[in-house]
Amino acid sequence: MGFRTAKRAVLAMAAALGLAAALPPAAGQSPDYRAPRTADGNPDLNGVWQALNTAHWNVEPHAAGPSVVRELGALGAVPPGLGVVEGGEIPYTPEARATRDENRANRLERDPAIKCYLPGVPRAVYMPFPFQIVQSRDHIMMVHGFAGAVRTVYMTNQTPAPAPTWMGWSNGRWDGETLIVDTTGFNGQTWFDRAGNFHSDALHVVERFTPRSEDTLIYEVTIEDPNVFTRPWTMSMPLYRRVEPDAEILEFRCVEFVEDLIYGHLRRQPDP
Repeated sequence: MGFRTAKRAVLAMAAALGLAAALPPAAGQSPDYRAPRTADGNPDLNGVWQALNTAHWNVEPHAAGPSVVRELGALGAVPPGLGVVEGGEIPYTPEARATRDENRANRLERDPAIKCYLPGVPRAVYMPFPFQIVQSRDHIMMVHGFAGAVRTVYMTNQTPAPAPTWMGWSNGRWDGETLIVDTTGFNGQTWFDRAGNFHSDALHVVERFTPRSEDTLIYEVTIEDPNVFTRPWTMSMPLYRRVEPDAEILEFRCVEFVEDLIYGHLRRQPDP
């Protein structure tokens, strides 16, 4: 059974069993929820959050697949996913799609995250690691465990990006219940996932964080890059609060795990 056929069968079965009503509404159909407020009157997004999906492996719909390191067997395999891209497919130009396919075929060597480089935006949000939002009136910090990635969202004293960086330069504003973050100034070296989906340094990202309940946010992100895509496109997904009493962000110091991968060729070889 093909992936699309399997997807249709699962949805049909859910409808037949009356399970569809239990599924969360789409991002644009979230309930009319009003979040608690901070001292300055804005929605309180403080907390530790995490995406629970397969976007980290591939943001588009995808079937299960083997690991790029065969020795890992099932533990390294790619889990199947319905995708988070609106419409299902990223609108690449023909040339960019060919590059994506090359990236995918060579992802073990090309994926920047494998080398512990900063994951970029929006990939940092849906990697399989929690991240923390720390909120104040003038700034909102997003702290990620992977590679020590940190974003500062400037809510006041906003300026254009001073220089290209891995995580870009983020300016934010409130629109009712929604935090809108506008990010530019990327260096063009990050990917969206492990499947080779990529962008250039012309990337423009607009994110929307909307409280859906006390412990869920709806995350929507619009991607624009005329060097790579034929039009802007959107992804959406829920983010879940980590509700453990001791939830916190722990460092994932991954550099020490990739030193041999990056610098092994520089190691002095023993004399004959």
